[in-house]
Amino acid sequence: MSEVVIVEAVRSPIGRRGGGLSTMHSADLLATVLKELIDRSGIDPAEVGQVVGGCVSQVGMQAFNIARTAWLTAGLPISAPATTVDSQCGSSQQATNLATSLVASGVVDVAVACGVEIMSRVPMGASLARGLDLGKAIPKSYFDRYEFTSQFEGAERIAEKWGITRQDCDELGVRSQQLAAQAWAEDRFATQIVPIDAPDLDEEGKPTGTTHRVERDEGLRETTLEGIAGLKPVARENGVHTAASSSQISDGAAAVLLMTREKANALGLEPMARVVDTCLVGVDPVLMLTGPIDATHHLLQRNGMQMSDIDLIEINEAFASVVLSWQRELHPDMDTVNPNGGAIALGHPLGGSGAILMTKAVHELHRADKTTALVTMCCGGGLGTGTIIERI
Repeated sequence: MSEVVIVEAVRSPIGRRGGGLSTMHSADLLATVLKELIDRSGIDPAEVGQVVGGCVSQVGMQAFNIARTAWLTAGLPISAPATTVDSQCGSSQQATNLATSLVASGVVDVAVACGVEIMSRVPMGASLARGLDLGKAIPKSYFDRYEFTSQFEGAERIAEKWGITRQDCDELGVRSQQLAAQAWAEDRFATQIVPIDAPDLDEEGKPTGTTHRVERDEGLRETTLEGIAGLKPVARENGVHTAASSSQISDGAAAVLLMTREKANALGLEPMARVVDTCLVGVDPVLMLTGPIDATHHLLQRNGMQMSDIDLIEINEAFASVVLSWQRELHPDMDTVNPNGGAIALGHPLGGSGAILMTKAVHELHRADKTTALVTMCCGGGLGTGTIIERI
């Protein structure tokens, strides 16, 4: 198996629902990020053997293999084939893992992993046929085996199982906002962000011919524990999660360039990191969101590592209880966890989030002079993604 390295990684700003990126076509947003990835790396795009993209709601403007559409929209070579995968929230992290496997196994020397979601225009559940509810989309034979729960309900049950309180969730939500604000104040994202020129639309939704520039993540809010104390729970009347401790509906995209170490050397490229190991695990589909626990244990055990060997962790803040239950099982140094804020503050554009977290991790390793990072996510349906990378 060949050693796989990350040569470049970039992301768009993360737009809030109805915000600066909401006027864009998903393929245009991902195309802009892909083009920037290639330009920054300096690689001849004809070297790319495969593109693997992640997207959850593959319907409407995100249908018809959005990874391929975006690659061609960017004016990149038709010779590079593309595949779009759906591992729910972990789609583009799994795209990165699959691209890594293609390179490691020798199928291709160079691969691009990416992901996109514009939830403002293609909302969650949009892939269901019109008039079809989830209870009919999934067969009765499934429900004979498993109780149906939403991700909101799963998050609440996780909180119950691990004894996580409303105060605990509120504190994590405030932490996320404060760390994200500090990261932007210190310009920590400068090396990873691709500014986006998004079209202006008139009252009928038609392009006006002008654009507006989006350069910053839009989900940040000035938040205090006192300020969020009165927010209503999002799932149950007595639930512990509110809008201040749950991930935001967002728009965004990211892309990662991977290749063998030998190919990078031959092209005269300086890798940013190497991929140590990857995984996708299955967990209880009723609790649904405990995947990061199993994925982390799996990667640590397989590589003979301890949590103390990990200098940086990017764990998706889908809900506060996901991070807090993982914390209680793995006992990390929380100073290493989401040091620049997470999805509660920055947003969670579903299929784009995994590649965004990978991009954040590789750039933060260099900025903070750290060595090893773990990226992990919970995913709908009871999945967990995991990737360990090491700075070069």
